[in-house]
Amino acid sequence: METETNNAVTTTPAESATTATTEQATDHAAEAGEHGPILENPELWVVVGFLIFLVYVGPKVWKMIVTGLDQRSIRIKGQLDEAQKLRDEAQALLNEYQRRQKEAAQEADGILAAAKESAAHHTKDAMAALEASMARREKQALEKIAQAEAHATAEVRREAVEVATAATRKLLTQALTDDRATQLVDQSIKELDRKLH
Repeated sequence: METETNNAVTTTPAESATTATTEQATDHAAEAGEHGPILENPELWVVVGFLIFLVYVGPKVWKMIVTGLDQRSIRIKGQLDEAQKLRDEAQALLNEYQRRQKEAAQEADGILAAAKESAAHHTKDAMAALEASMARREKQALEKIAQAEAHATAEVRREAVEVATAATRKLLTQALTDDRATQLVDQSIKELDRKLH
């Protein structure tokens, strides 16, 4: 009796309220167990209802989930196949462009080589034409020089003949008699022909 009084004295009001609630719940459970059957327990009916729900609705829900996942898997596989197809097409297109680029580079090299060869050929032709033109002009210049020399020689001869003739005429008219003058003229003409040829 003293122990119970000491325990009652040492407990706080919150602890005494919790203890009272626990005792009431225990008493109520004992009364329910004693007085009512197990079928009146609501937690039991919740569990039974959930199990029935799972038995009837579970396979349908499971089938819907599996079907949805399968469809999603098929859709993802289709997208992956499409992506792979696009990647293959892109790779083929890249290979085609690289091949065309190589061909264009080879064609450009060929065109450049042909242009260099053509330029060398044209340069060679131009040099040959220039040399031929220079040779023609040199020949024409030499011909003109030769003509000028011939003309100058002829002019000098003509002038020399005129001078000689004039001098001879002057000398003859001043100092010679008619017979002697005729003789000297004939002699001068003969010497002049010999000297000029």
